[in-house]
Amino acid sequence: MSHEMSYMGHRAFNHDQNREVEEEYDRLRDLARQEAAKRGSCFERSREAYENGDGALAKELSEQGKAHGRKMEEYNRQASEFIFRENNANGRVPPDTIDLHGQFVEEAEEILEQRIKYAREHGQTHLHVIVGKGNHSVNHVQKLKPRIEQVCRDLGLQYATEENAGRIYVNLTGGPADMPPEQHYQQPQHYDGEYHTTPQHQQPQQQPQQAQQAQQVQAQPEQKDEVEQIVETVLPRVLRKLEKACCVVM
Repeated sequence: MSHEMSYMGHRAFNHDQNREVEEEYDRLRDLARQEAAKRGSCFERSREAYENGDGALAKELSEQGKAHGRKMEEYNRQASEFIFRENNANGRVPPDTIDLHGQFVEEAEEILEQRIKYAREHGQTHLHVIVGKGNHSVNHVQKLKPRIEQVCRDLGLQYATEENAGRIYVNLTGGPADMPPEQHYQQPQHYDGEYHTTPQHQQPQQQPQQAQQAQQVQAQPEQKDEVEQIVETVLPRVLRKLEKACCVVM
């Protein structure tokens, strides 16, 4: 997998969020970019020192660059974990959905692979993957969607773009990605039609309010475990991969 560090645009949340929370996410990514710039500067000066015959200075600058690289990775890990928990918290996405807004491509690939593994282990037959339309990306180019589709192909899974172009439906059984009518969704409700989603067709019968509340309570522990499992399993592996990258495009 590539080490390209691009993500889905300035706004990284799929729901209404207070300014303090979004500022914290931006702060972490900005700190990572600052450390990346310092790392690049150290490595460039290290190269120049080596070419000038000053091996000791070259080694010192190289070590400084590596230290900045470790700080960059840590800030990106914190940002990835933070945004994943925010976007996938209980009640913000359905149990059959994962939201990858705010993730760098490398992070999103690893998270999706782990989420698919988790879904299969728990008998889930499909998954809705929110990838965004690229409305907030440079030239409105969807950088994440093609890579997520490649993950599905690598795993031998069929997929289809939903009516909301910022979502992908993935069949986890290996069969065709044919969505039943109730699986289609309208355009999201917020942020240029990119984030919230609502069912296009209502179920013929509505459950009583108490039954709905009981169902939500029962679903919460499992979904919380899922989010924590992905955070604890995926992000350390992402960092190990990034450590091997010689260049990171912010």
